[in-house]
Amino acid sequence: MVRKKEECGLASRDKRVTLQDVADDAGVSRATASLVVRGSKSIKPSTHKKVIESIEKLGYVYDRVAASFRSQSSSTVGIVITDFENPFYHQMLTKVEDMLYEQQFTFLLGMSSESREKQERVLETMLEHRVCGIILTPVVDTQPTLFNKLRALQIPALLMGREVAGSGADYVGTDYRLGSQLAVRHLVEQGHRRIAYIGGMLPGNTAYQERIDGYCSALQEYGLEVDPKLIIPTPLNREGGIRAIQEVLQLENPPTACFCHNDIIALGVTIGLRLQGFIPGEHMAIVGFDNILETETVEPKLTTVSVFHDQWGVEAARQMLDRIGGLQSDPVKIIIPPKLIVRKSSVCFKGLPNLKA
Repeated sequence: MVRKKEECGLASRDKRVTLQDVADDAGVSRATASLVVRGSKSIKPSTHKKVIESIEKLGYVYDRVAASFRSQSSSTVGIVITDFENPFYHQMLTKVEDMLYEQQFTFLLGMSSESREKQERVLETMLEHRVCGIILTPVVDTQPTLFNKLRALQIPALLMGREVAGSGADYVGTDYRLGSQLAVRHLVEQGHRRIAYIGGMLPGNTAYQERIDGYCSALQEYGLEVDPKLIIPTPLNREGGIRAIQEVLQLENPPTACFCHNDIIALGVTIGLRLQGFIPGEHMAIVGFDNILETETVEPKLTTVSVFHDQWGVEAARQMLDRIGGLQSDPVKIIIPPKLIVRKSSVCFKGLPNLKA
């Protein structure tokens, strides 16, 4: 029997092209066509070629959501981060994607914007799409009950960069306390005695609290006072850094160095200093945290604490794939040690001019 073109979806574009249409056009069974679209390695190259040619000719689009409902499983991992604009996530997500892709998985990406309500809405949408796992940088006050729901649905969860007490989820992050200690010790050894901590407005954020603990403990190691006036809360973005350094410069006894919660804030500090007529690095030593790519291209190059975020991506994807594959064990906590990367922004200090002039 010869099928008309419109029956194969060539002439009529109102009819959605199905996998059966592809199979008929390629002269194979529907099961074989299904194996090809799911990336199976068991199909002969010649058969694979025929099916791909039919897919391209007919304009077939694989519906992963419908496939997951039929099989009661999914090959999609949900990833929720706090801020798309933070370059920290870019390299990390690239590594996650690479590893998932190698195992024929994809991911859905959502952003919470530090909003618990938005986080819940994004997660609900991902569950509607039947994701098989969740990688999450949780917002402050994320409740452990969220993870009870995921366990009931047999969906593994992994926390990235921030912990949630009682979650029972796997975790990938760094030793923030040690990272802060490395930064502050370096600045003290450069001769600084008044060191500001800039950034963070999120009480309950474990990454923030561990940084502050490290900052305070390093100062105390050298017998230096922890001055509350030098702990400047600010949004975790460039604008926050710009505003914070303006506030710092108005202090009666301003610091000679700034340790910033992340590199984005540190880059804002460099902009803010220039706006006030000062030279970053020379008039104020600056250290960031994360080691995003821009730290090597800004002038002066930024001293920072590297957390090896690309390795976070590798470890997170590997652990998630293990869970999806049926790994049964207690929650796994993967801590990737930080490393101080010394560049010009913290070693060319010449002293502050008259800030009140």
